[in-house]
Amino acid sequence: MAAPQTATPPSQAPRAQLIHIEVDRRLGHEWDEWNGRPLPGGGDFAAAPGLFFRYAALTVAAATAAAALLLYLVGPRLGTLWPSSPKVLWIALAVLAGLTTLYLSVLAASYYGGRNLLPERLMERGPYLQLINYTSLVARGLGKRDWVEHAAIDIYNTLVERRGRKVGKGELLVLIPRCLSKQALDGVLEVAGRYEVPVFVATRGQLARRVIRERRPRAVVAVACERDMMTGLRDVAGKLPVLGLTMQLPNGPCRDATIDLRQMEKWVQSLVGMETRSAGERTTEQKPEHAPAS
Repeated sequence: MAAPQTATPPSQAPRAQLIHIEVDRRLGHEWDEWNGRPLPGGGDFAAAPGLFFRYAALTVAAATAAAALLLYLVGPRLGTLWPSSPKVLWIALAVLAGLTTLYLSVLAASYYGGRNLLPERLMERGPYLQLINYTSLVARGLGKRDWVEHAAIDIYNTLVERRGRKVGKGELLVLIPRCLSKQALDGVLEVAGRYEVPVFVATRGQLARRVIRERRPRAVVAVACERDMMTGLRDVAGKLPVLGLTMQLPNGPCRDATIDLRQMEKWVQSLVGMETRSAGERTTEQKPEHAPAS
């Protein structure tokens, strides 16, 4: 007669599969210029979404002004080759500036109105990715890079969440950096373990892209600082849905980072569409696995 099963204490709850590949390079190269001083706000760059929209409008205005200045300087010479060319180019610039402004207005209306007004390929998985990259360049020059990127990522996540996408528990992948604190890492593994979702420790962007190619997930929950998250979204978000959870850096970049575990669990649960298992069902513990380096 089989022995009765007993509930596993919460501290022994099953943890997610951990795939860890060590290499000579790492994520976090965006912080190579860090001078070792404490980061502003204790490494928390939370910012209101309006900050991104203001800098995006500034980016559009600056790009339009630069193009107009260039056209003003070279237009007369182009006119010697084709008399109508300056007029055609001015019209094209006006149309492009108008369309870009219209797109930014629709984006803001979608975010603040609570409803996505465009399909994802025309919004968070399309032109928006280019817009946040150009806006980041302007914000970097004005010393507000991390705050603007944080706001841009929050807007992106909101747009993605509203799609209400559902995937199987084997079709979701969690990507995390190796700079998480032990408490944060344990929390991630416990959350992923409850929903039977694998976790991959990304030590460089190339390996993150490789594991995505090999495992072919239908959605990704990624954890990174604002700077690395922007790079990851540019590389991956156009190909499959990504939710990006930014970290807090109380001890500086690439060391003992913390995250909002409740937000992560909310995303994982909404994607896999299942409730957590009761304590009585947690009878075995899944040991982490380490993928061999290649």
